Amino acid sequence: MIKINRFFKTYQGLPRSVYVIFFAQVINRFGDFVMPFLTLLLTTQFHYSVAQTGSIVMLTMILSIPGGLIGGKVADHIGRKKSYLIFQGASGLSLMLCAFFYTHQVMLLFIFMSSFFSGAVRPILSAILSDVLKPEDRQAGFSLSYLGINLGVALGPIVAGFLFNHFRFWIFMGDAITSFFAVALVILTIKESLPRLDEEHHSNDEQAQAHALIENDSQNSLSNMNEHEKTMEGSILDVLKKRPQLILFMLFNLFFSATYVQSGFSLPLILNHLYAERGPQIFGSLMSTNAISVLFFTMMITAFSKRNSAITNIAIGGIAYVIGFGMIGLIKTLPLFFISTLIWTLGEIIMSINFGVYITSQTPANFRARFNAITNMSFAIGAILGTAIIGIYIDHFSITMAWPLIAVSSAIGTGGMFYLSFKDIRGLKK
Repeated sequence: MIKINRFFKTYQGLPRSVYVIFFAQVINRFGDFVMPFLTLLLTTQFHYSVAQTGSIVMLTMILSIPGGLIGGKVADHIGRKKSYLIFQGASGLSLMLCAFFYTHQVMLLFIFMSSFFSGAVRPILSAILSDVLKPEDRQAGFSLSYLGINLGVALGPIVAGFLFNHFRFWIFMGDAITSFFAVALVILTIKESLPRLDEEHHSNDEQAQAHALIENDSQNSLSNMNEHEKTMEGSILDVLKKRPQLILFMLFNLFFSATYVQSGFSLPLILNHLYAERGPQIFGSLMSTNAISVLFFTMMITAFSKRNSAITNIAIGGIAYVIGFGMIGLIKTLPLFFISTLIWTLGEIIMSINFGVYITSQTPANFRARFNAITNMSFAIGAILGTAIIGIYIDHFSITMAWPLIAVSSAIGTGGMFYLSFKDIRGLKK
Protein backbone atom coordinates (compact mmCIF):
# COMPACT_ATOMS: atom_id res chain seq x y z
CA MET A 1 0.00 0.00 0.00
CA ILE A 2 2.87 2.38 0.83
CA LYS A 3 4.46 1.77 -2.57
CA ILE A 4 1.15 2.32 -4.35
CA ASN A 5 0.66 5.62 -2.52
CA ARG A 6 4.18 6.63 -3.52
CA PHE A 7 3.33 6.05 -7.18
CA PHE A 8 0.08 8.03 -6.88
CA LYS A 9 2.05 10.91 -5.37
CA THR A 10 3.67 11.27 -8.78
CA TYR A 11 0.44 12.89 -9.97
CA GLN A 12 -0.19 15.10 -6.96
CA GLY A 13 0.20 18.86 -7.12
CA LEU A 14 -0.14 19.18 -10.90
CA PRO A 15 -2.00 22.14 -12.47
CA ARG A 16 -5.78 21.81 -12.60
CA SER A 17 -5.71 21.83 -16.39
CA VAL A 18 -3.79 18.55 -16.39
CA TYR A 19 -6.48 16.78 -14.36
CA VAL A 20 -9.18 18.24 -16.61
CA ILE A 21 -7.39 16.92 -19.71
CA PHE A 22 -7.07 13.52 -18.02
CA PHE A 23 -10.85 13.29 -17.56
CA ALA A 24 -11.46 14.71 -21.04
CA GLN A 25 -9.21 11.99 -22.50
CA VAL A 26 -11.03 9.28 -20.55
CA ILE A 27 -14.43 10.53 -21.73
CA ASN A 28 -13.40 11.06 -25.34
CA ARG A 29 -11.48 7.80 -25.73
CA PHE A 30 -14.18 5.83 -23.90
CA GLY A 31 -16.59 7.12 -26.53
CA ASP A 32 -14.25 6.45 -29.45
CA PHE A 33 -16.72 3.92 -30.83
CA VAL A 34 -16.47 4.39 -34.58
CA MET A 35 -12.80 4.09 -35.57
CA PRO A 36 -12.01 0.80 -33.73
CA PHE A 37 -14.98 -0.84 -35.48
CA LEU A 38 -14.53 0.85 -38.85
CA THR A 39 -13.07 -2.27 -40.47
CA LEU A 40 -16.02 -4.39 -39.34
CA LEU A 41 -18.48 -1.71 -40.42
CA LEU A 42 -16.99 -1.53 -43.90
CA THR A 43 -16.74 -5.27 -44.46
CA THR A 44 -19.90 -6.59 -42.76
CA GLN A 45 -22.35 -3.71 -43.29
CA PHE A 46 -21.14 -1.97 -46.44
CA HIS A 47 -19.67 -5.15 -47.99
CA TYR A 48 -16.38 -3.62 -49.08
CA SER A 49 -13.55 -5.99 -49.93
CA VAL A 50 -10.55 -6.31 -47.63
CA ALA A 51 -8.40 -4.36 -50.11
CA GLN A 52 -10.98 -1.56 -50.34
CA THR A 53 -11.34 -1.49 -46.57
CA GLY A 54 -7.59 -1.25 -46.13
CA SER A 55 -7.45 1.71 -48.51
CA ILE A 56 -10.26 3.50 -46.68
CA VAL A 57 -8.70 2.95 -43.25
CA MET A 58 -5.34 4.21 -44.55
CA LEU A 59 -7.06 7.30 -45.97
CA THR A 60 -8.48 8.11 -42.55
CA MET A 61 -4.92 7.95 -41.18
CA ILE A 62 -3.63 10.18 -43.98
CA LEU A 63 -6.36 12.79 -43.43
CA SER A 64 -5.33 13.21 -39.80
CA ILE A 65 -1.95 14.57 -40.96
CA PRO A 66 -3.15 17.82 -42.59
CA GLY A 67 -5.72 18.06 -39.79
CA GLY A 68 -2.93 18.08 -37.22
CA LEU A 69 -0.89 20.66 -39.13
CA ILE A 70 -3.86 23.01 -39.48
CA GLY A 71 -4.95 22.47 -35.88
CA GLY A 72 -1.46 23.24 -34.62
CA LYS A 73 -1.19 26.43 -36.63
CA VAL A 74 -4.64 27.66 -35.60
CA ALA A 75 -3.96 26.88 -31.91
CA ASP A 76 -0.71 28.85 -31.96
CA HIS A 77 -2.50 31.87 -33.43
CA ILE A 78 -6.02 32.14 -32.00
CA GLY A 79 -5.58 30.15 -28.77
CA ARG A 80 -5.92 26.63 -27.42
CA LYS A 81 -9.51 26.79 -26.12
CA LYS A 82 -11.05 28.27 -29.26
CA SER A 83 -9.20 25.77 -31.42
CA TYR A 84 -10.27 22.84 -29.25
CA LEU A 85 -13.89 23.98 -29.37
CA ILE A 86 -13.79 24.28 -33.16
CA PHE A 87 -12.06 21.00 -34.03
CA GLN A 88 -13.35 18.66 -31.32
CA GLY A 89 -16.86 20.05 -31.80
CA ALA A 90 -16.60 19.59 -35.58
CA SER A 91 -15.40 16.01 -35.11
CA GLY A 92 -18.36 15.18 -32.87
CA LEU A 93 -20.81 16.89 -35.23
CA SER A 94 -19.47 14.90 -38.19
CA LEU A 95 -20.08 11.62 -36.38
CA MET A 96 -23.51 12.72 -35.20
CA LEU A 97 -24.52 13.34 -38.82
CA CYS A 98 -23.44 9.78 -39.63
CA ALA A 99 -26.21 8.54 -37.36
CA PHE A 100 -28.85 10.16 -39.57
CA PHE A 101 -27.39 9.41 -43.01
CA TYR A 102 -27.03 5.66 -43.37
CA THR A 103 -26.00 5.82 -47.04
CA HIS A 104 -22.46 4.49 -46.97
CA GLN A 105 -21.01 7.10 -49.35
CA VAL A 106 -22.34 9.96 -47.21
CA MET A 107 -21.27 8.26 -43.98
CA LEU A 108 -17.75 7.78 -45.30
CA LEU A 109 -17.56 11.47 -46.14
CA PHE A 110 -18.49 12.39 -42.57
CA ILE A 111 -16.08 9.77 -41.15
CA PHE A 112 -13.27 11.26 -43.25
CA MET A 113 -14.19 14.71 -41.94
CA SER A 114 -14.17 13.44 -38.36
CA SER A 115 -10.73 11.90 -38.86
CA PHE A 116 -9.42 15.22 -40.18
CA PHE A 117 -10.82 17.18 -37.22
CA SER A 118 -9.66 14.56 -34.67
CA GLY A 119 -6.16 14.89 -36.08
CA ALA A 120 -6.35 18.62 -35.38
CA VAL A 121 -7.24 18.06 -31.70
CA ARG A 122 -4.15 16.05 -30.69
CA PRO A 123 -1.52 18.81 -30.95
CA ILE A 124 -3.87 21.24 -29.18
CA LEU A 125 -4.12 19.09 -26.06
CA SER A 126 -0.37 18.47 -26.09
CA ALA A 127 0.22 22.22 -26.35
CA ILE A 128 -2.01 22.91 -23.33
CA LEU A 129 -0.01 20.42 -21.26
CA SER A 130 3.23 21.99 -22.45
CA ASP A 131 1.96 25.46 -21.57
CA VAL A 132 0.89 24.78 -18.00
CA LEU A 133 3.45 22.24 -16.76
CA LYS A 134 6.71 23.19 -15.11
CA PRO A 135 9.71 21.34 -16.58
CA GLU A 136 10.03 19.12 -13.51
CA ASP A 137 6.33 18.10 -13.76
CA ARG A 138 6.17 17.35 -17.47
CA GLN A 139 6.77 13.61 -17.28
CA ALA A 140 4.02 13.23 -14.69
CA GLY A 141 1.61 15.45 -16.65
CA PHE A 142 2.08 13.71 -19.98
CA SER A 143 1.97 10.36 -18.19
CA LEU A 144 -1.41 11.17 -16.64
CA SER A 145 -2.82 12.20 -20.04
CA TYR A 146 -1.51 8.96 -21.56
CA LEU A 147 -3.09 7.01 -18.70
CA GLY A 148 -6.43 8.71 -19.36
CA ILE A 149 -6.27 7.74 -23.03
CA ASN A 150 -5.61 4.10 -22.22
CA LEU A 151 -8.21 3.95 -19.47
CA GLY A 152 -10.83 5.12 -21.95
CA VAL A 153 -9.55 2.75 -24.63
CA ALA A 154 -9.64 -0.18 -22.20
CA LEU A 155 -13.31 0.36 -21.32
CA GLY A 156 -14.84 1.85 -24.48
CA PRO A 157 -14.61 -1.11 -26.89
CA ILE A 158 -16.65 -3.28 -24.51
CA VAL A 159 -19.58 -0.87 -24.81
CA ALA A 160 -18.92 -0.29 -28.52
CA GLY A 161 -19.03 -4.01 -29.25
CA PHE A 162 -22.47 -4.29 -27.63
CA LEU A 163 -23.75 -1.22 -29.49
CA PHE A 164 -22.40 -2.48 -32.81
CA ASN A 165 -24.39 -5.69 -32.53
CA HIS A 166 -27.61 -4.24 -31.12
CA PHE A 167 -27.94 -0.44 -31.46
CA ARG A 168 -25.76 0.68 -34.35
CA PHE A 169 -27.30 4.18 -34.34
CA TRP A 170 -25.67 4.78 -30.96
CA ILE A 171 -22.20 3.87 -32.26
CA PHE A 172 -22.19 7.25 -33.98
CA MET A 173 -24.39 9.19 -31.59
CA GLY A 174 -22.52 7.92 -28.52
CA ASP A 175 -19.18 8.91 -30.06
CA ALA A 176 -20.57 12.38 -30.81
CA ILE A 177 -22.09 12.87 -27.34
CA THR A 178 -18.85 11.98 -25.54
CA SER A 179 -17.00 14.40 -27.82
CA PHE A 180 -19.41 17.18 -26.81
CA PHE A 181 -19.00 16.27 -23.12
CA ALA A 182 -15.21 16.52 -23.47
CA VAL A 183 -15.55 19.91 -25.19
CA ALA A 184 -17.81 21.21 -22.42
CA LEU A 185 -15.42 20.01 -19.73
CA VAL A 186 -12.39 21.70 -21.32
CA ILE A 187 -14.16 24.93 -22.27
CA LEU A 188 -15.79 25.42 -18.86
CA THR A 189 -12.82 24.54 -16.64
CA ILE A 190 -9.60 25.42 -18.50
CA LYS A 191 -8.35 28.97 -18.99
CA GLU A 192 -6.52 30.07 -22.13
CA SER A 193 -2.81 29.20 -21.92
CA LEU A 194 -1.45 30.54 -25.22
CA PRO A 195 2.01 32.09 -24.60
CA ARG A 196 2.49 35.61 -25.95
CA LEU A 197 5.44 36.38 -28.19
CA ASP A 198 6.32 39.61 -26.44
CA GLU A 199 5.89 38.59 -22.82
CA GLU A 200 9.66 38.29 -22.29
CA HIS A 201 10.33 41.86 -23.47
CA HIS A 202 7.69 43.94 -21.66
CA SER A 203 8.16 45.93 -18.48
CA ASN A 204 6.80 44.47 -15.27
CA ASP A 205 3.48 46.35 -15.60
CA GLU A 206 3.04 45.35 -19.22
CA GLN A 207 4.00 41.79 -18.44
CA ALA A 208 1.36 41.60 -15.71
CA GLN A 209 -1.25 42.84 -18.15
CA ALA A 210 -0.23 40.30 -20.79
CA HIS A 211 -0.32 37.49 -18.23
CA ALA A 212 -3.90 38.34 -17.37
CA LEU A 213 -4.81 36.31 -20.43
CA ILE A 214 -2.78 33.30 -19.34
CA GLU A 215 -3.51 30.74 -16.66
CA ASN A 216 -1.41 30.99 -13.50
CA ASP A 217 -0.11 27.50 -14.15
CA SER A 218 1.19 28.66 -17.51
CA GLN A 219 2.96 31.64 -15.94
CA ASN A 220 4.87 29.32 -13.63
CA SER A 221 5.84 27.10 -16.54
CA LEU A 222 7.04 30.01 -18.66
CA SER A 223 9.17 31.40 -15.87
CA ASN A 224 11.10 28.10 -15.75
CA MET A 225 11.56 27.61 -19.49
CA ASN A 226 15.00 26.83 -20.92
CA GLU A 227 16.64 28.71 -23.77
CA HIS A 228 15.09 26.46 -26.43
CA GLU A 229 11.59 27.35 -25.18
CA LYS A 230 11.94 31.13 -25.43
CA THR A 231 9.35 32.62 -27.79
CA MET A 232 10.68 33.71 -31.17
CA GLU A 233 9.52 35.28 -34.39
CA GLY A 234 9.63 33.70 -37.83
CA SER A 235 8.39 30.49 -39.41
CA ILE A 236 8.74 26.82 -38.55
CA LEU A 237 11.65 26.62 -40.99
CA ASP A 238 13.42 29.40 -39.06
CA VAL A 239 12.98 27.42 -35.85
CA LEU A 240 14.23 24.17 -37.41
CA LYS A 241 17.35 25.89 -38.76
CA LYS A 242 18.29 26.77 -35.19
CA ARG A 243 17.26 23.37 -33.79
CA PRO A 244 18.62 20.60 -36.06
CA GLN A 245 18.13 18.14 -33.20
CA LEU A 246 14.38 18.35 -33.81
CA ILE A 247 14.83 17.29 -37.43
CA LEU A 248 16.93 14.32 -36.35
CA PHE A 249 14.42 13.43 -33.64
CA MET A 250 11.57 13.29 -36.14
CA LEU A 251 13.70 11.28 -38.55
CA PHE A 252 14.61 8.67 -35.93
CA ASN A 253 11.02 8.64 -34.72
CA LEU A 254 9.96 7.38 -38.17
CA PHE A 255 11.77 4.11 -37.43
CA PHE A 256 10.00 3.75 -34.07
CA SER A 257 6.56 4.37 -35.54
CA ALA A 258 7.29 1.96 -38.43
CA THR A 259 8.14 -0.62 -35.75
CA TYR A 260 5.17 0.03 -33.46
CA VAL A 261 2.60 -0.22 -36.25
CA GLN A 262 3.60 -3.88 -36.65
CA SER A 263 1.74 -4.63 -33.40
CA GLY A 264 -1.45 -4.29 -35.42
CA PHE A 265 -0.18 -5.38 -38.84
CA SER A 266 2.55 -8.04 -38.83
CA LEU A 267 1.79 -9.49 -35.40
CA PRO A 268 -1.68 -10.84 -36.29
CA LEU A 269 -0.25 -12.18 -39.56
CA ILE A 270 2.43 -14.26 -37.86
CA LEU A 271 -0.09 -15.49 -35.29
CA ASN A 272 -2.34 -16.66 -38.13
CA HIS A 273 0.70 -18.30 -39.74
CA LEU A 274 1.60 -20.19 -36.56
CA TYR A 275 -1.80 -20.88 -34.98
CA ALA A 276 -4.25 -20.81 -37.92
CA GLU A 277 -7.84 -20.32 -36.73
CA ARG A 278 -6.66 -19.62 -33.15
CA GLY A 279 -4.64 -16.65 -34.38
CA PRO A 280 -7.32 -13.93 -33.99
CA GLN A 281 -8.21 -15.12 -30.48
CA ILE A 282 -4.55 -15.11 -29.42
CA PHE A 283 -4.06 -11.67 -30.98
CA GLY A 284 -6.99 -10.36 -28.93
CA SER A 285 -5.43 -11.77 -25.78
CA LEU A 286 -2.11 -10.08 -26.57
CA MET A 287 -3.88 -6.74 -27.12
CA SER A 288 -5.60 -7.16 -23.75
CA THR A 289 -2.20 -7.84 -22.23
CA ASN A 290 -0.95 -4.63 -23.81
CA ALA A 291 -3.85 -2.57 -22.41
CA ILE A 292 -3.66 -4.06 -18.91
CA SER A 293 0.13 -3.59 -18.83
CA VAL A 294 -0.26 0.09 -19.75
CA LEU A 295 -2.73 0.66 -16.92
CA PHE A 296 -0.64 -1.30 -14.42
CA PHE A 297 2.88 -0.08 -15.21
CA THR A 298 2.46 3.55 -16.30
CA MET A 299 2.63 5.04 -12.79
CA MET A 300 5.67 2.97 -11.84
CA ILE A 301 7.57 3.78 -15.02
CA THR A 302 6.75 7.48 -14.60
CA ALA A 303 8.20 7.46 -11.09
CA PHE A 304 11.37 5.65 -12.15
CA SER A 305 11.94 7.60 -15.37
CA LYS A 306 12.38 10.91 -13.54
CA ARG A 307 16.03 10.11 -12.95
CA ASN A 308 16.84 10.37 -16.67
CA SER A 309 16.35 13.01 -19.34
CA ALA A 310 13.41 12.59 -21.71
CA ILE A 311 15.59 11.74 -24.72
CA THR A 312 17.54 9.13 -22.73
CA ASN A 313 14.28 7.52 -21.63
CA ILE A 314 13.07 7.39 -25.23
CA ALA A 315 16.30 5.64 -26.23
CA ILE A 316 15.82 3.13 -23.39
CA GLY A 317 12.30 2.53 -24.66
CA GLY A 318 13.86 1.77 -28.04
CA ILE A 319 15.85 -1.07 -26.47
CA ALA A 320 12.55 -2.60 -25.32
CA TYR A 321 11.29 -2.34 -28.92
CA VAL A 322 14.39 -4.08 -30.29
CA ILE A 323 14.02 -6.96 -27.83
CA GLY A 324 10.21 -7.18 -27.73
CA PHE A 325 9.57 -6.98 -31.47
CA GLY A 326 12.85 -8.55 -32.56
CA MET A 327 12.24 -11.79 -30.67
CA ILE A 328 8.92 -12.44 -32.44
CA GLY A 329 10.59 -13.93 -35.51
CA LEU A 330 12.49 -16.39 -33.30
CA ILE A 331 9.80 -17.64 -30.92
CA LYS A 332 7.25 -20.37 -31.41
CA THR A 333 5.64 -20.98 -28.00
CA LEU A 334 2.64 -18.96 -26.82
CA PRO A 335 4.00 -17.83 -23.40
CA LEU A 336 6.92 -16.14 -25.16
CA PHE A 337 4.49 -14.06 -27.23
CA PHE A 338 3.00 -12.71 -24.01
CA ILE A 339 6.50 -11.93 -22.70
CA SER A 340 7.31 -10.21 -25.98
CA THR A 341 4.12 -8.11 -25.72
CA LEU A 342 4.98 -7.09 -22.17
CA ILE A 343 8.49 -6.02 -23.21
CA TRP A 344 7.46 -3.85 -26.17
CA THR A 345 4.57 -2.43 -24.14
CA LEU A 346 7.07 -1.19 -21.55
CA GLY A 347 8.87 0.54 -24.43
CA GLU A 348 5.58 2.05 -25.60
CA ILE A 349 4.87 3.42 -22.12
CA ILE A 350 8.24 5.05 -21.58
CA MET A 351 8.23 6.59 -25.07
CA SER A 352 4.69 7.92 -24.71
CA ILE A 353 5.47 9.53 -21.36
CA ASN A 354 8.63 11.24 -22.59
CA PHE A 355 7.78 12.10 -26.21
CA GLY A 356 5.88 15.30 -25.43
CA VAL A 357 8.35 16.23 -22.71
CA TYR A 358 11.25 16.26 -25.16
CA ILE A 359 9.34 18.17 -27.86
CA THR A 360 8.32 20.80 -25.29
CA SER A 361 11.88 21.24 -24.04
CA GLN A 362 13.17 21.88 -27.57
CA THR A 363 10.38 24.08 -28.98
CA PRO A 364 9.64 27.82 -28.67
CA ALA A 365 6.56 28.31 -26.50
CA ASN A 366 4.63 30.09 -29.26
CA PHE A 367 5.29 27.19 -31.69
CA ARG A 368 4.26 24.31 -29.40
CA ALA A 369 1.03 23.27 -31.08
CA ARG A 370 2.58 23.39 -34.56
CA PHE A 371 5.55 21.26 -33.53
CA ASN A 372 3.33 18.77 -31.76
CA ALA A 373 1.43 18.49 -35.04
CA ILE A 374 4.62 17.99 -37.06
CA THR A 375 5.95 15.30 -34.72
CA ASN A 376 2.57 13.55 -34.79
CA MET A 377 2.83 13.73 -38.58
CA SER A 378 6.22 12.00 -38.44
CA PHE A 379 4.63 9.20 -36.42
CA ALA A 380 1.80 8.84 -38.95
CA ILE A 381 4.19 8.85 -41.92
CA GLY A 382 6.34 6.21 -40.24
CA ALA A 383 3.28 4.04 -39.62
CA ILE A 384 2.12 4.36 -43.24
CA LEU A 385 5.59 3.62 -44.61
CA GLY A 386 6.08 0.77 -42.17
CA THR A 387 2.84 -0.86 -43.25
CA ALA A 388 3.52 -0.43 -46.97
CA ILE A 389 7.18 -1.52 -46.94
CA ILE A 390 6.68 -4.52 -44.66
CA GLY A 391 3.65 -5.57 -46.71
CA ILE A 392 5.73 -5.65 -49.90
CA TYR A 393 8.60 -7.38 -48.06
CA ILE A 394 6.29 -10.11 -46.73
CA ASP A 395 4.89 -10.71 -50.22
CA HIS A 396 8.42 -11.27 -51.57
CA PHE A 397 9.84 -13.25 -48.64
CA SER A 398 7.77 -14.42 -45.66
CA ILE A 399 6.15 -13.17 -42.46
CA THR A 400 8.87 -14.85 -40.40
CA MET A 401 11.62 -13.05 -42.32
CA ALA A 402 9.94 -9.68 -41.70
CA TRP A 403 10.89 -9.56 -38.03
CA PRO A 404 14.66 -9.17 -38.47
CA LEU A 405 13.91 -6.13 -40.66
CA ILE A 406 11.56 -4.79 -37.98
CA ALA A 407 14.28 -5.29 -35.35
CA VAL A 408 16.75 -3.36 -37.54
CA SER A 409 14.24 -0.52 -37.88
CA SER A 410 13.86 -0.20 -34.11
CA ALA A 411 17.64 -0.51 -33.65
CA ILE A 412 18.25 2.42 -36.02
CA GLY A 413 15.75 4.53 -34.08
CA THR A 414 17.34 3.51 -30.77
CA GLY A 415 20.86 4.31 -31.94
CA GLY A 416 19.70 7.71 -33.20
CA MET A 417 18.02 8.58 -29.91
CA PHE A 418 21.11 7.58 -27.93
CA TYR A 419 23.13 9.85 -30.22
CA LEU A 420 20.79 12.76 -29.43
CA SER A 421 21.02 11.87 -25.74
CA PHE A 422 24.82 11.95 -25.91
CA LYS A 423 24.74 15.32 -27.69
CA ASP A 424 22.32 16.63 -25.08
CA ILE A 425 24.57 15.53 -22.19
CA ARG A 426 27.62 17.10 -23.84
CA GLY A 427 25.71 20.33 -24.33
CA LEU A 428 24.77 20.47 -20.65
CA LYS A 429 28.39 19.96 -19.59
CA LYS A 430 29.62 22.92 -21.66
